[in-house]
Amino acid sequence: MNDIQNQDDLYLLVDEFYKKLLSDESISYIFTDVVKIKLEEHLPILVTFWSQAILGTGGYTNNLTQIHLDVNAKSYLSPELFKIWLNHFYNTVDENFKGQKAEQIKTQALSIGTIMQIKIAQQQGDKL
Repeated sequence: MNDIQNQDDLYLLVDEFYKKLLSDESISYIFTDVVKIKLEEHLPILVTFWSQAILGTGGYTNNLTQIHLDVNAKSYLSPELFKIWLNHFYNTVDENFKGQKAEQIKTQALSIGTIMQIKIAQQQGDKL
């Protein structure tokens, strides 16, 4: 099994990852009902994000935190949802890749999920 080496590898990763998310009823509603993502538009953005984070290519300009805070304003992104997200992400990485970049992307996903949960908790606190 190879490590993550390029954007084609990242596309495979996010495509397989979203197949898992969308087939899991405990989290799929976020993508189908709350946000109503169009995968053909969303996947290239995710590839650009992960390519910048893991391969250092640059090009991602969106505010990742604000995007998730906006989703949370529509439907609470609970810690349980982040656990489901992270579990699917780890499984997808492990099923397809092995190596330094594969471990790096899992660590980065955990960091991002943790930061998002902190920001969401702050946002929820602001509402009280």
